[in-house]
Amino acid sequence: MRILVLGAGAIGGYFGARLLERGADVEFLVRPARAARLAATGLRVVSAHGDFARPVRALTRADGARDLVLLSCKAYDLDDAIAAIKPAVGPHTRVLPLLNGLRHLAALDAAFGAARVLGGVAHISVTLDAEGTIRHLGKLERLTFGSRDRGVDVPAPVRSALLAPGPQAVESTDILTAMWDKFSLIATLAGMTCLMRASVGEIVATADGADLIRRLHGECCAVAAHSGHALPAAAVTAAEAILTGAGSPLKASMLRDLEHGARTEGEHILGDMRARAAGCGLDAPLLAAALTHLRVYEAARRAPPATAV
Repeated sequence: MRILVLGAGAIGGYFGARLLERGADVEFLVRPARAARLAATGLRVVSAHGDFARPVRALTRADGARDLVLLSCKAYDLDDAIAAIKPAVGPHTRVLPLLNGLRHLAALDAAFGAARVLGGVAHISVTLDAEGTIRHLGKLERLTFGSRDRGVDVPAPVRSALLAPGPQAVESTDILTAMWDKFSLIATLAGMTCLMRASVGEIVATADGADLIRRLHGECCAVAAHSGHALPAAAVTAAEAILTGAGSPLKASMLRDLEHGARTEGEHILGDMRARAAGCGLDAPLLAAALTHLRVYEAARRAPPATAV
């Protein structure tokens, strides 16, 4: 059972490390600079669930079919990622994307065929520090995967490998609804924390903050329902508890990108959710406001610097 992980950044590196701990045959497909760092220092993870530090096999080009490819990249790098993993995708390979949202599925299906592309959701907060160490923030770690076709099982060797890390790995019988749940949560978190330039705790400390968050989440949940994936009441309650926690320091990673003047996944997350809302004939004013805010930011980020007069 050969596994290729695209990237050894925060998410791919973390779950790749956990698979290695259980004896899986894992290689990382990375850029040359990351390959050089891995050769010098190995892959390092700092986590409440146990640290990891050991040499790993890093490639800069895929060199033959694997049984499983874990795809973890920024949405705006998806085309390059697809080209990079193509040599590793054979007739029996399964591709497990761990991107947020849903828009990537169409591109992966077009490249590899829907039968080869699983559904996946990563629930974890991790970051890659300046020294290349993956730092796990908090204790939540869960990798949910499943076949998008309920009539087709995940191949047994792939299932066994993914479940090997233990209770943090879960096979879902309705992975698309699980993906919609995460999509709705992350669109709300990104939309509201970016729009307000503040953490969840700072937003809900205001008179209208919690209500605005719930209303934005409601817009996203309505899109899910109209798309055939109504979210269970328990899932909505659990998401809103995360999104409205008093004193919570939680911020979307998209806000961190915005604060550093970096490119965001705004179109992949909020743009796609807004387009789906429009396609369903749904009014989504808060979603539109959050998306417009990010589009204004992206336009300003790309604009040439003003010339002093």
